[in-house]
Amino acid sequence: MIKLPKKLPVSRHFSCFVINKLIRAEMINLLRTRRSVRKFTEQPIEPEKLEILKEAILRAPSSKNSNAGEYIFVDDQELIQKLAQSKPHGAAPLLTAQLAVVILVNESKTAAWIEDSSIASFVAHLAAHSLGLGSCWIQIRGREYSEGKMSEEYISELLNIPEGFRVLSIVAVGYAQRQHEGRPASELDFGKIHENGF
Repeated sequence: MIKLPKKLPVSRHFSCFVINKLIRAEMINLLRTRRSVRKFTEQPIEPEKLEILKEAILRAPSSKNSNAGEYIFVDDQELIQKLAQSKPHGAAPLLTAQLAVVILVNESKTAAWIEDSSIASFVAHLAAHSLGLGSCWIQIRGREYSEGKMSEEYISELLNIPEGFRVLSIVAVGYAQRQHEGRPASELDFGKIHENGF
């Protein structure tokens, strides 16, 4: 908990300093408490939260500041149900999601499209969690819709995605049916952390 003075001086620079400290404290709490959510309620997502999600994902960093990402926010339930059919296994969270965020990148604009898409996907997860929403990563790249047809191709046809764009993932978003506890620090494998070499 960050202790603030009772009377804050009217200073834009001081305010920015305090806000930055609060953001840093909040980040570790988001990481400590976030869990993947695979079943959602029917509660709609408030418009103001949708706008914050959109802003957050547009602020995701990208290689060489290419900003080659594009994001399709799908709240049409019929379309979401069709997205849930994009691969035989692992897309079930979309069946109850109120929102599906399709993460895609113009491959011609960056060689780091997988990395950029992954960062944007995780920013969406953290932003959703910060808003009291649950989310789940649905992997699309490298997955098959059916024999001879990739999930990317199926989604591109379904959502009229132009040629040249690659689809990495879909982030399923909604209000969780039940609350999930974050992993305790005792379960973390700190043996995976190495210093000055392996």
